[in-house]
Amino acid sequence: MTEIPTAPVARQSLVVIGNGMAGMRTVEEMLKLAPELYDITVFGAEPHGNYNRILLSPLLAGEKNIDDIMLHTREWYAANGITLHAGDPVVHIDRRKRMVRSQSGREVWYDRLLMATGSKPFIVPVPGHKLAGVIGFRDIQDVDTMLEAARSGGHAVVIGGGLLGLEAANGLLRRGMQVTVVHVMDSLMNQQLDKPAALLLKSALELKGLRFLLEAHTSEIVGDTRVKAVRFKDGNEIPADLVVMAAGVRPNIELAKAAGLHCERAIVVDDTLQTYDPRVYAVGECVQHRSATFGLVAPIWDQAKVCGAHLARNGHRRYVQQATPTKLKVTGVDLYSVGDFIGGEGSEDLVLRDPRRGIYKRLVLAGNRIAGAVLYGDVQDGPWYFGLIQNRTDISAMRNRLLFGEALCAQAA
Repeated sequence: MTEIPTAPVARQSLVVIGNGMAGMRTVEEMLKLAPELYDITVFGAEPHGNYNRILLSPLLAGEKNIDDIMLHTREWYAANGITLHAGDPVVHIDRRKRMVRSQSGREVWYDRLLMATGSKPFIVPVPGHKLAGVIGFRDIQDVDTMLEAARSGGHAVVIGGGLLGLEAANGLLRRGMQVTVVHVMDSLMNQQLDKPAALLLKSALELKGLRFLLEAHTSEIVGDTRVKAVRFKDGNEIPADLVVMAAGVRPNIELAKAAGLHCERAIVVDDTLQTYDPRVYAVGECVQHRSATFGLVAPIWDQAKVCGAHLARNGHRRYVQQATPTKLKVTGVDLYSVGDFIGGEGSEDLVLRDPRRGIYKRLVLAGNRIAGAVLYGDVQDGPWYFGLIQNRTDISAMRNRLLFGEALCAQAA
């Protein structure tokens, strides 16, 4: 009996809008499960392969170079049969025709579309915010602009006293600029640290040479064609040859909104990372899941695993939001925070201060359980405290030793 050869099954088309960490991690997860399912086309706004955005700060500080932060080179895309259009962002989505069109006019049809458009820096909309020398801190081009400014020295003003602002400030300081950090709140990193820990951080950074203006409201960026100074609501101003906006990010959803996808603060997705259009998925900083948006790597990696499985038609996974600890290393200072570290009515604080060693620990207790923790200087027990929070462990028996860490509590158990 003669066997009739079967024609190869035509692959479906997967188009990915966004060549960043979230989109490419999702593609990686999908390829593990179904490497032959799709012809994959990736569009990216930047003229590079996919790089680790978290390492832009070490790149600015001179601790890393471009090759060190690349996650996927052009050779990786070719080896995996992925067509990459770098430096050619998508400008239009036609959901009825299932087609995307790029800035260069390239059109690609899709069976499945993955939105991974990320976020963009929030540029404080004060007069002068469009002057030359006013930038965000979001991509390699921003780092190049900062390095060019730093070659001439001068004054840099960083607007925003969160983690990103402090990292930008540290990098510019190390490159030889005089740096002032401007923050509207009365303490640094107010979303991750309580005030005592923030004060310790501020003192440590001032010793390194950074300057701070807290509770300072920017009213104008002064200059003709290029920035010269930053003026505040109280009338004071400080010189500036460079202004870095690090006052937060906003989900990049304009393309999705123009395509008619349901958006609120970001692109709304369900537990499978599917949008209201069943052919369109979204992951990363551009999504909103159960009213939450995302900026940390851990939840985005979880999203990528779930979304990759569904794109691979192995759709048993569901994305579940988890409490995420924040472990940070700001210019050589170790910090760790998790949970409700502020506390409220009925909560209790356990506090350890050791100024000589530069250590501060605060545990917030609710009943006989840990609700939150802030650690400064000594963070090795952070994951253990996180586990106690996650497991809702009754800490009554070790309450008196909790601040001294897992090892001492284990010895006494």
